[in-house]
This record gives sequence, structure tokens and C-alpha cells, in this order.
Amino acid sequence: MSILDILRQPWPWYVTGLAAGLMVPALLLTGNKSFGIASNLRHICAAVYPANIAHFKYDWKQTGLWNLMFALGILIGGYIGGVLLASAEPVAIAEKTRAALTALGVSDFNGLAPRELFSWSALLTLEGILLIGVGGFLVGFGTSYAGGCTSGHGIAGLSNFQLPSLIAIIGFFAGGLLATHLLLPLFL
Repeated sequence: MSILDILRQPWPWYVTGLAAGLMVPALLLTGNKSFGIASNLRHICAAVYPANIAHFKYDWKQTGLWNLMFALGILIGGYIGGVLLASAEPVAIAEKTRAALTALGVSDFNGLAPRELFSWSALLTLEGILLIGVGGFLVGFGTSYAGGCTSGHGIAGLSNFQLPSLIAIIGFFAGGLLATHLLLPLFL
């Protein structure tokens, strides 16, 4: 079995778990206590258009450059995993999930995501615009209101025993369940 064959296979849960678990000690050793993706929007605004807005007047290179590089690594890794190492095999999903998606009208399970949900033709419909536009606004508002995203609160916040992170994670999960079981069936 070649290295490409190994990289194309699903990895065991404990590899990802170990990597995620090592993030917290790595952050603490480097002197960082925050972790996440949502703060990158602020860093990008501070780098590109600092103007005279107090919220964007800080040394983004000192506090956020590592986080921007982390986000860039996510994009590069996503491209490598999703395009360069893509397998022709359909993504392995549970039969109950396949049945639930089929009941909602999803039938194409080839690729990383169903084309009925994630394609330009799906986006350029009223449902697609509502899902992306309203959903994007709610995600942006929610991460700002919660003081961070799921990865920031879930990895760094919970490991630092922060009560607001626990409350945020409970809210994220409750919102995800509501969206999956109540909103998604309305739009599909």
C-alpha cells in the first residue's frame, strides 16, 4: 500500500483526537490562550483596511499572524484532501443518514458533499440564497455574540475551564440540532 493509498483512506478517530488534544499544550507553550477561526476575520480587516476604526487598530502581526497561517493551512489542507487526494469512491455514511437525506430529496452521494445541496445551481435558488445568506449572517452574528467559534470555545475555552465556553458549546449544539431537524426539512 502506497503513501497515497494511506492518505486517501479514512483515518482512525484517535489520530485526529490526538492532534486536537495536542493543540492546547502547543498553545500554552507558545503563550497563546485563544484558538479559533472566527478571529481571523478581525485580523484580515486590520491588515487590509485598518482605517480609524478602534476595533481594528492593533498589531495584528504580533497577535494574529499565527492564526492567519493556521487558517491558510486549513485552506491548503482542504484543497489537498478534497481535490488532490480525492477518491472516486462515494463518501461512506451511515445507512440511516443516507435514508434521511434521500427522504429530503438528496440522491447523489458521489464526491465529498451532495451536489443537490452544494453546487452553484443549488446556491442560485431561493432556498440556496436564504440558506447561505441568512445562515451566513446568523453564523457571523453568533460567533461575534458568543465571543468565538466552535473550535475556539470547544478546544481552548473548555480546556481552560471557561464557563462561557461551556454555555456557548451547548448553544452551538442546540442550534445545530434545531437547524438539522426543523429548518433543513423546510428548505429541502
